[in-house]
Amino acid sequence: MLELIILGVFAYLIGSIPTAVWVGKGFYEIDIRDYGSGNAGATNTFRVLGKGPGIAVLLIDMLKGLLAASLVYFQHEYTWVDQFHWVNLKLIYGGLAVFGHLYPIFADFRGGKGIATLFGVIVAIHYLPALACAAVFLTILLATRYVSLSSITAAIAFPILAVVVFQKDNPYFIAFGVCEAVLVLFTHQKNIRRLLLGSESKANIYRKRRNRNAIR
Repeated sequence: MLELIILGVFAYLIGSIPTAVWVGKGFYEIDIRDYGSGNAGATNTFRVLGKGPGIAVLLIDMLKGLLAASLVYFQHEYTWVDQFHWVNLKLIYGGLAVFGHLYPIFADFRGGKGIATLFGVIVAIHYLPALACAAVFLTILLATRYVSLSSITAAIAFPILAVVVFQKDNPYFIAFGVCEAVLVLFTHQKNIRRLLLGSESKANIYRKRRNRNAIR
């Protein structure tokens, strides 16, 4: 139990690494949360700082989820943990990393929306549903250019794809899928309102870095 707690805390700390905030402050001397959408995530980094920093933040945030879920390999009793419990432990550590991304101790508990970190967790658990969700995300993004709508659609698609297409029957895995869909809906409430009002910003990841006074 002590080992589970220690690794759980470590998973939260990994998730708490505020990549967007540190990139903004370290290389551009700004707090990314003061510009664009005010969100400390990859999308806002793309919007405010440009393609290069956006890609870096995206990849690192994904890696946070992947690394946290993989902490199961550091348990001394890993060799006898069966497949069912192995997946459950990954879900626990991955979930704590997502929580850390949302409420990072290293950035005044003001984090991002957790999409990239969630994706990293899913990759660590089962890469096929992750690839399917990525395909859904890219399809919606190319069709609409709304990152928020793409994220919401992919999040809702995940538990459906996991059960219907990939026939996953682990109740904890299914519960995780439902919870992550609800979480994404919760963290995207403002985006949903803007989508309904027709005022949501469309993505253009190929543009150069915007002025620091980007409109929220």
